[in-house]
Amino acid sequence: MVLPPEVHTALTQLLQGLQSTDNAIRTQAEERLNTEWVAQRPDMALIGLAEQMQGSQAEGTRAFAAVLFRRISTRTSKDATTGEQRETFLQLSYLQRTDIRSTLLLCHANEPRAPVRNKIADAVAEIARQYADEQILNPDGSRDTWPELLNALFQASQSPDVGMRESAFRILETTPGIIEKQHEEVVLGVFQKGIKDEAAQVRLATMAAFSSFFQSLAKKSQQKYYALIPDVLNTLIPLKEAQDSENLTKALMAIIDLAEIASKMFKNVFGDLVQLCISMIQDKGLDDQARQNALELMATFADQNPTMCRKDPNYTEQMVTQCLSLMTDVGADDEDNAAEWNEQEDMDFDESDSNHVAGEQTMDRLANKLGGQIILPPTFTWLPRMITSGSWRDRHAALMAISAISEGCQELMEGELDKVLDLVVPALSDPHPRVRWAGCNALGQMSTDFKGTMQTKYHQVVLPALIPVLAASEPRVQSHAAAALVNFCEEAEKEILEPYLDTLLEHLMRLLQNEKRFVQEQALSTIATVADSAESTFGKWYGQLMPLLFNVLQQPNERELRLLRAKAMECATLIALAVGKERMGQDAVTLVNALGNVQAGITDDDDPQESYLLHCWGRMCRVLGQDFVPYLQAVMPPLMKLAQAKADIQLLDDEENVAQIEQEEGWELVPLKGKYIGIKTSTLDDKFMAVELLTVYAQNLEKGFADYVGTVMDTVAIPGLAFFFHDPVRVASAKCVPQLLGSYKAAYGASSPEYSQLWKATIEKVLEVLETEPAIETLAEMYQCFYESVEVSGDDCLSNEQMAIFITSAESVLKDFQTRVQKRMEEANEREDGEEPDEEAQFAIEDDQTLLSDMNKAFHTIFKHQKQTFLPHWERLLNYYDLFVSNQDDTQRQWALCILDDVLEFCGPASWNYHSHIVQPLIAGMRDNAPANRQAACYGVGVAAHKGGDAWAEFAAGSLPILFEVTQRSNARSDDDAFATENACASIAKILHYNNGKVPNVQEVVAHWIETLPVVNDEEAAPYAYSFLAELIDRQNPVVMSQAARCFTFVAQALEAETLQGNMAQRIVGAARKLVTTAGLDANQLLGGLPPETQQTVQAFFG
Repeated sequence: MVLPPEVHTALTQLLQGLQSTDNAIRTQAEERLNTEWVAQRPDMALIGLAEQMQGSQAEGTRAFAAVLFRRISTRTSKDATTGEQRETFLQLSYLQRTDIRSTLLLCHANEPRAPVRNKIADAVAEIARQYADEQILNPDGSRDTWPELLNALFQASQSPDVGMRESAFRILETTPGIIEKQHEEVVLGVFQKGIKDEAAQVRLATMAAFSSFFQSLAKKSQQKYYALIPDVLNTLIPLKEAQDSENLTKALMAIIDLAEIASKMFKNVFGDLVQLCISMIQDKGLDDQARQNALELMATFADQNPTMCRKDPNYTEQMVTQCLSLMTDVGADDEDNAAEWNEQEDMDFDESDSNHVAGEQTMDRLANKLGGQIILPPTFTWLPRMITSGSWRDRHAALMAISAISEGCQELMEGELDKVLDLVVPALSDPHPRVRWAGCNALGQMSTDFKGTMQTKYHQVVLPALIPVLAASEPRVQSHAAAALVNFCEEAEKEILEPYLDTLLEHLMRLLQNEKRFVQEQALSTIATVADSAESTFGKWYGQLMPLLFNVLQQPNERELRLLRAKAMECATLIALAVGKERMGQDAVTLVNALGNVQAGITDDDDPQESYLLHCWGRMCRVLGQDFVPYLQAVMPPLMKLAQAKADIQLLDDEENVAQIEQEEGWELVPLKGKYIGIKTSTLDDKFMAVELLTVYAQNLEKGFADYVGTVMDTVAIPGLAFFFHDPVRVASAKCVPQLLGSYKAAYGASSPEYSQLWKATIEKVLEVLETEPAIETLAEMYQCFYESVEVSGDDCLSNEQMAIFITSAESVLKDFQTRVQKRMEEANEREDGEEPDEEAQFAIEDDQTLLSDMNKAFHTIFKHQKQTFLPHWERLLNYYDLFVSNQDDTQRQWALCILDDVLEFCGPASWNYHSHIVQPLIAGMRDNAPANRQAACYGVGVAAHKGGDAWAEFAAGSLPILFEVTQRSNARSDDDAFATENACASIAKILHYNNGKVPNVQEVVAHWIETLPVVNDEEAAPYAYSFLAELIDRQNPVVMSQAARCFTFVAQALEAETLQGNMAQRIVGAARKLVTTAGLDANQLLGGLPPETQQTVQAFFG
């Protein structure tokens, strides 16, 4: 088809106008393009542009026509025939599409100029993508896949013209979907030829195309392409020898993509690849980016296939050496005085592309993936030498390495902390400020990675060394010391901090007078953390600090002071939480008014005070309790505005729009069929925080928040459950719903018509999202929302219809779960040679475990409040329980056992109707090697004895030998097994108490049972075990009397472990007193045999 000359004349004028440097002419041309061409005759526009690419003499016109063609062809509008949104090209007739395709291929084949050909190639690739993504039909109804394209590309890939060969592979790279199964053999040959092409740019284009194509394949089809790997790696050597950093960087990127999805295909060449990459990382003649990409490739193997890395004799040692070497490449412009570094005030200064950061991040990944046993020996071969080196860069790198590996090597390093601290602490007095900064960094990181141990065992090493650094002469060092103290204090108990508070706060108060604002801001954050951890012991400093903070809040709202004011608000409200309402007195009202003034003064969208304010109001609500209610009328309107915000979404089909959005902060770009959807995430983050804060108000104010519940539920929480643009908003809404119900219930009562109306509307929506929520992780939160809501509403709150809907959605979830498990098993079978599941797969397993756990709690809560009325609905899932309870997966067996326990516990004798589904799983469960499953089964037997009545009595008594087996396992008292053991002990006690008529030799069993005490871990099991012991003491049972001293010790151990508390503890203490008297024991002698802490506890109880 050839358009009339007058159409081409008009189109030529249009193209000239669109390229004009005169804004007015260009705007006018764009208007004509949109209204006269795209809207009214898109077929003419696309055909005309294709013919301009083919026939125009002007190179610029051909290139611009190709760009414009691509842009118009991808625009979406409503298709006149189907009414659906479709891309412009797909709305053309079959003949028009076919003609345009032919023209494009001719243009591509005949275009003499490479830059123009590349733009035509982009247009071809775009149309190819549409054919790959959409079901486009031929007139006979079969699928149209543009078969001529592949043939044209194969021919182009064999062309004598280098540029043409390269272009063919560029198109294949962007649309690998056009290659169908029947072409795979031919394609393999094309790639093999391209990868050995004499021209470097063709080899690179082939690699990129192969990488893209390989990623599009199903796992089963990948193997036949493994043969290409040696050729792929051979492309690297000439690039390295030529010091061609730019192309080497591109080649490595393609190989990284391959390693991410099929690391095992490199198995036979891995040793050579390690040596090659190490030589690149070492090669200072290459650009940093090329060296870092070689490092990234090696790190990718650690992520994807740690076993292959561990087995290679050179990998770990060489990688650690190279990482440490890169980490010394720091502060090139900063000689020994670090003056420039000291002057740098932007704490968010981006160094992510520098060698030392690449080295640190890779050390972190190696430690996490390979583990301490592999990483620590080569690392600590270097560190002692580096930390005592005369070069500050070596010392700095050693400290940053400790920071980087401490998380991954946590288990092994924790046992050697004193030696590690011997290396780190002296650095705090190093002559070089950057080394002192790195010392602070290491201590801060270690305080998080070894939390608990660092604070309890090493506070006297860390704090006396770190606090004086707050007085350093360099602001950056002072600030970083204060930041490290945040990490330490966050995890410290107030008793540990108390002796240091005076010196610590004196130093921090001085920092508030520092001339550098970033130091003041950090000091406020640290004071806030100290207050949060020190709690009431912070009161001594209240009088000095609060006036300073009020002073900051009363300063004019100047832009550069906003973050400081925000930190002051955070600090003041955390101090308020620490010292409480009584200590604050009138200051509480002053602070709330100050926050109100700040809120009234916020006018700019980017004011950091706004997000800080949300949390500050939440804290003041917790401090003031019901006294906060009068402030709600001022606080709620701006909060509701944020909470009710709609998603700001834009469809971007223009590269300029995409580029513009990429430059702006607070946007996320989601690719969709060759275009992008822009989502403004900053709005959504604010919405999420606002919903969280509404939850805090409802939770803390209870009935005081009731006036707002209806509006919040209708306009925020319920719509938020289905807010699919932002998972955190859905999660926050799910947490909000039960708190809103609780607030309304506190105001009106559960049986009131007001509450019933709210409950009916709410539970319908909550049940709805259990069926529609697409994300596994968020679905678990929806189940939590459901069971917490049922818990608030209480007994018999669900109708038969609602229980039926619940079971339908649960069944659908279980089916999907089984499909995912099956798929994971298939993937596991395909893995080989220690190839580990990727992080995504591990997260997916964890998400499923969380989902099953929250579903379990939902069943538990329904049984608890609906009792036997739930059984007819629950029966629908029996076949799933039968499958799960015999599954090889521990989690699935546990899931089924826990729900069988609920049936026994809440349905009493009626549960016997299901004994054929329950008995065998409990017996097998008590012998299960997974401790959690033994615990669940032992608990179930105890519940059967306690709640099951006569029907279950025989089974319960018959289970005694197996319960004793559980308590006699070789590791019965280990951390993992203790709960199973203690549940067995409690269940034996229940059987002896409730079913002793079925136990033939009670005294003999009691004597064995005493051997299963004490219960010092499980707070639910302990009351049953010790109540039975008290009963035996009251009856002066001869077995107990003959072992009175041991029984007294068992009671003391439970009191010390706090598994007995409140009235139950008092009751057991009473029985133990009686035991001492009746058995004529010497109390002082008994006490003397106990550890000192236990003695103190026992004396507190016994007086």
